[in-house]
Amino acid sequence: MNSFRLYQKKKGFVLFACCLVVAFLCLSMPAYAVTLDHELGPERHLTGDTDNRTNITEPGSADSPEDLQELNIANSLTVTYNNGNGELSGSLRILLTLTAIGLIPILLICLTSFVRIIIVLHFTRQALNTQTAPPNQVIIALALFLTFFIMNPTIQEINENAIKPFEAGEITQQEAIEAGMEPLRTFMSGQTQKKDAKMFCEIGGYEWTGELADVPNQVLIPAFMISELRTAFIIGFVIYIPFLVIDMVVASALMSMGMMMLPPTTISMPFKILLFVLADGWNLIIVNLVKTFY
Repeated sequence: MNSFRLYQKKKGFVLFACCLVVAFLCLSMPAYAVTLDHELGPERHLTGDTDNRTNITEPGSADSPEDLQELNIANSLTVTYNNGNGELSGSLRILLTLTAIGLIPILLICLTSFVRIIIVLHFTRQALNTQTAPPNQVIIALALFLTFFIMNPTIQEINENAIKPFEAGEITQQEAIEAGMEPLRTFMSGQTQKKDAKMFCEIGGYEWTGELADVPNQVLIPAFMISELRTAFIIGFVIYIPFLVIDMVVASALMSMGMMMLPPTTISMPFKILLFVLADGWNLIIVNLVKTFY
């Protein structure tokens, strides 16, 4: 019991000593700061010091474009204009790149051949009745690579006509956007049916001239997607026909043998796979699907 009391007294003394040290440091720091400020005088460089600004020239004091170019306000996010051509800083480029990455999935679905390809591949798997073979990851990867193959000429044209001139400062940002949209408009116009574009023009109150080249983007994009859905479903229906015939033949054979309780798909699936392999189905579907864009 005596040892425990002695331990408690020592513990209380240590805590009291620590409190005294902390209080002394808190009281002495302002005095030390005042002494340091007095010793350094005008040569001090403290954050927020109004005597030593982070800009070379006072903001708003530029009288000419040359003075404006020399203005440095030490921001990490700046936009510099030179003879009317915008030149973005590194951090702003990163910001725009991250924004573009977030928009890429939408652009990939809405402005490319991805929709038609993924729907046709899905119909093919459903017609084979293989459930998860090939899996979704394989179908999406195949659709992405086929989309890149089909859109490669358009991507190259965008790179040559919009991205490279903009990086070189030869065109403005607005001109780069217009030049980049032109190859996409050409691709979408070739796959869009006029009746879809006319329908959206009538709904939106836009003037319809009869030419897809004169249709604004807000009309051309939904019209292109509707046309892609229609084309994809037509192709899917054509793919379904031979497999549907196999299902009907197998179902009729099972009914004639009195095996009505046995699901026809259980028997027909091996025959579907056999027919698909013998006909080299993947080659027929993918090659002819790609040719629909040319």
